[in-house]
Amino acid sequence: MDNKKTSNYEKLIETWRQKFLQMDQEKLIKKFTLEADEDNLYIVYFSRKLRISRTDGKIWDLQHPERKLGFNTVITIYNMFYYAMENPVESGRLVPFREVKRVYPFEAAYKRTILKRFADTFSGHVQELLGACEKLGGIRMPQGDAGYILPVFPFLHIAVLFWDGDEEFEAQGNMLFDSNITDFFHEENVVCIAADAVYYLAAEAGLEGEEIYVSDVS
Repeated sequence: MDNKKTSNYEKLIETWRQKFLQMDQEKLIKKFTLEADEDNLYIVYFSRKLRISRTDGKIWDLQHPERKLGFNTVITIYNMFYYAMENPVESGRLVPFREVKRVYPFEAAYKRTILKRFADTFSGHVQELLGACEKLGGIRMPQGDAGYILPVFPFLHIAVLFWDGDEEFEAQGNMLFDSNITDFFHEENVVCIAADAVYYLAAEAGLEGEEIYVSDVS
């Protein structure tokens, strides 16, 4: 990524960090059933426990505090706190991307960028994907060579589906989303979550994976 893009992402994160500091933290704790103490709020995202400083708003991975969290992760959390409806509840019904409310402008690029990256990353690596899904707390589904329901947050789930390639067909990947997911986020955050699913699965599988940026998709 070029320096100009990096700078723009950093500016956007800084803007949202400041917005977080203006939010009613006690209301957020109650709304999302967050663990909290005097210094931090805590939230679990793709099975990683993150801490959000109550004084400066910065977000860190508790297990790996030396690692800087990616843009998609940080913006998704800030945006959920800001955009979620008063009482968001997952439906438990998983649907294709095209059936998610208001995300249609991103569908073609989502398929071309995120699903292609998903398929390419795990082509020939079904066992690694199975192991990664288990590490992220997934529940096995019957579809595909690897199909799992994954917790994004403890209160919201998606599914990943993967069919490995052979001599005739290339590997294929797909995702399903809770039909109420845009009650929790701005529609663009659905793309961030899909990108993070690929990123964190690749990390758990020990495969090379770079963060997919929303500006590259939209």
